[in-house]
Amino acid sequence: MKYSKATNYALHTIVYLALLPSGKTIGVKPLAEVQKVSPTYLSKVLTTLVKAGFIESVTGVNGGYKLMKDVKSITFLDIIHAIEGTTSMFNCSLDNNVHDRQNCLIEKVMNEAEQKMENYLSSQTIEHVVQQVNEKMIHQINSAAN
Repeated sequence: MKYSKATNYALHTIVYLALLPSGKTIGVKPLAEVQKVSPTYLSKVLTTLVKAGFIESVTGVNGGYKLMKDVKSITFLDIIHAIEGTTSMFNCSLDNNVHDRQNCLIEKVMNEAEQKMENYLSSQTIEHVVQQVNEKMIHQINSAAN
């Protein structure tokens, strides 16, 4: 199982924004530089996060992005669902006279595993990560902020 790069960048971006002092913003270019990603690609991820209500885009001279929600309330699963959607990772594709797709035993096992993973991810907040970040990363993000 593999999440897209967009999910990777979204999770990191939310952590970086959580490290900013209150009221500060950071532009897409410094966020892209920290993550070593194209600003154009990251901009698409940021747009998705804005639409999902996690971050705000601030215009003007000191514009950029900032968090809209408290890090205590943002879970890994929230971000993953915003980027990847909520569709199940496994869907049985067999449907024949021997195999009944609606009662697929394999799909039941896969769905149960996915549910356990989602339960874990919904218990992990961005705050958990922010509390463990080192000073070097905090300094790097704050010096890039507007």
